[in-house]
Amino acid sequence: MSYSRLKRIMDVFLALALGTLFSPVCLLTALAIKIESPKGPVFADTPKRVGKNGRLFYAFKFRSMIPNAHHILRTDPKYRKLYRQLRQNSFKLFADPRITRVGKFIRKYSIDEIPQLLNVFMGDMSLIGPRPYYDEELKNQQKKYPRTRELVKLALSVRPGITGQWQVSGRSKINFDKRIEMDAHYASHISLWYDLKILIKTPLAMLSGEGAY
Repeated sequence: MSYSRLKRIMDVFLALALGTLFSPVCLLTALAIKIESPKGPVFADTPKRVGKNGRLFYAFKFRSMIPNAHHILRTDPKYRKLYRQLRQNSFKLFADPRITRVGKFIRKYSIDEIPQLLNVFMGDMSLIGPRPYYDEELKNQQKKYPRTRELVKLALSVRPGITGQWQVSGRSKINFDKRIEMDAHYASHISLWYDLKILIKTPLAMLSGEGAY
């Protein structure tokens, strides 16, 4: 059996198993989000991400910010300075006023990522792979770091993952150029053993909350 077929079988099986295991956490999270901001959606209202071979898809995530946060950041004058910081800091904000109280907690422990198990089941994502980037983010960061263009192509040759080398190596502490190097390295050295090593490191990364903002 080929690696890609075996990986897909493992993805479907683990997505179903983990989805069942974390279903009580998902229900409590959804309830907490609606209690804190009843008028907002449970899932994040964000643009589509760039998947394998550049195909766009919607990544399911629990909403950790105020409703319509992505659009507000780009159109509300009071967030103009914050948007400039986002573009200058590899699309990372370390003190984002749009994050809710519930959002701060679920982001720290990666609970907001659990709904992406639906993306794994649907075939948009894998459990393990490169980070799923926004199209705007990729275009902006390739201008800032021109040498990363070939690395981006390599990273997009495989399905993005819920977890991966970047996610277990400090997350938001790592700038785009180093992050995409990790993603490209994974794509060019993809193997069952590599996946298992990342999978083993993932629970500790989630519980420590290191690099999460």
